[in-house]
Amino acid sequence: MTILSCNVISVEAITETVYRVRMVPETEFEFQAGQYLMVVMDEQDKRPFSVASTPMEKDIIELHIGASDMNLYAMAVMDKIRQQKTIQVDMPHGHAWLREGGERPIILIAGGTGFSYARSILLTALAENPQRDIELYWGGREPQHLYDLTELQALAVRHPSLKVIPVVEQPNAEWQGRTGTVLPAVLNDHVSLAEYDIYIAGRFEMAKIARERFCVEAGAQVEHIFGDAFAFL
Repeated sequence: MTILSCNVISVEAITETVYRVRMVPETEFEFQAGQYLMVVMDEQDKRPFSVASTPMEKDIIELHIGASDMNLYAMAVMDKIRQQKTIQVDMPHGHAWLREGGERPIILIAGGTGFSYARSILLTALAENPQRDIELYWGGREPQHLYDLTELQALAVRHPSLKVIPVVEQPNAEWQGRTGTVLPAVLNDHVSLAEYDIYIAGRFEMAKIARERFCVEAGAQVEHIFGDAFAFL
């Protein structure tokens, strides 16, 4: 791991509680798609965030940070970013990176800002093999929480091998996609998951349930299910 000093070049409020942060490291850096970094608050306090940009982008790092008065842990990071304009990050971390060179179809599963993890893997996998079958299941409480859905749907038009399946728990009158939660949606769509590489960004409890259900109910191979939450189970 390496400590990088980064200059913050933009902070965009995507929604009322999600911020897109772009920063430029002062030195060269490397990571693999799907890894995360730690924002250094002080010597004893480092806070993890998935990297939304790709390893192909050599001069910028993008983060999607969900922060609000209900999430003071992340809000303190946003306050630091906005006040100082320069932050230190410790990277890379995590073992749930994209296994490159594979031919197996991919399923990406994300909730909320967990999309940042899926985004890095998705864009990297498409660059490596545009014909590789990829399904992205992105869940949110309400439609507005799927903040990059329009761009994803445009990407799917350009890449017929990509399927984007948005799922919301509390749809509004205009919503035309799936309702409910992501895990049942995946199982409803797949009798068998044995041939898939599955990447999961989510809470520890959700990741545990997903791994168990996918293996028991759909024959997924545990060695082909990736998620850094598993390390904490």
